[in-house]
Amino acid sequence: LNAGFANYTYNQNKKLHRFLTKNAFLNLGHPFQPFILGQKNLAPRLSVLLDIPLVIFGENEAEYGNAIEDNEKPTRDSKYYSAEVSIKDLVLGGVSAQELIDKHQFKLSDLEAYFPTSPYEIEKTGMEVHYLGYYVKWHPQDVYYYSVENTDFMPNDHRTEGSFSKYSSLDDKIDWLHYHTTTIKFGIGRATYDSAQEIRNGDITREEGVALIKRFDGEFPQQYIKDCCEYMDITLQEYHDAIEKFRSPHLWDKVNGIWQLKKPIWKEKI
Repeated sequence: LNAGFANYTYNQNKKLHRFLTKNAFLNLGHPFQPFILGQKNLAPRLSVLLDIPLVIFGENEAEYGNAIEDNEKPTRDSKYYSAEVSIKDLVLGGVSAQELIDKHQFKLSDLEAYFPTSPYEIEKTGMEVHYLGYYVKWHPQDVYYYSVENTDFMPNDHRTEGSFSKYSSLDDKIDWLHYHTTTIKFGIGRATYDSAQEIRNGDITREEGVALIKRFDGEFPQQYIKDCCEYMDITLQEYHDAIEKFRSPHLWDKVNGIWQLKKPIWKEKI
């Protein structure tokens, strides 16, 4: 905010966002869904309202596992933020938008920040979403140093749980739960994402990355678990009970009462 640019700041209905986060976790094992939907959909929606035809995001999601061919073009496919759908077809956090309005008394205007923008409005404005990472070499460590030197960005003063970094994905306390649920569902966590990117960028070797994954991946998010449970209005036991519903049986075995990956990367032969 102190970098020398005028800006619009949007504050969502906090009661709604809290409700959606809880239900996204309990119903989908995905507590970060409301945050991501707002993050991806709000900027295109504002661009249409303000008649601004260009929206710029940072790096392409292909950096984190989306189709690698997405990196071959500068724009985000409009299917990620634009659709012509009825409110009866929209579901947030596993709850239909119609139910959110009729049963839970939320307003349509509060929900719209999470909705895709109409293709007609996109076409009328001529709006496109571009990735800065297509035009500027996207090296996370370099971006981190630039941010520290030119903005008010501050890293953690300690290692982030589940990984070895201090600056990646610190947007929200729910980030910690997001990566923990990702580990449960897919067998890969924050250290896997961070290591894979640093290996590709030549910052560490594959052997170093595998060692970091073995040491830190899947670490329980102890630092913020109490805050997150209070935010979602659930107990810690309810958190554990809910998350086990999403543990993928083809990825995990319970050995002497402890869940272990069936095929961890450090046991893979290359």
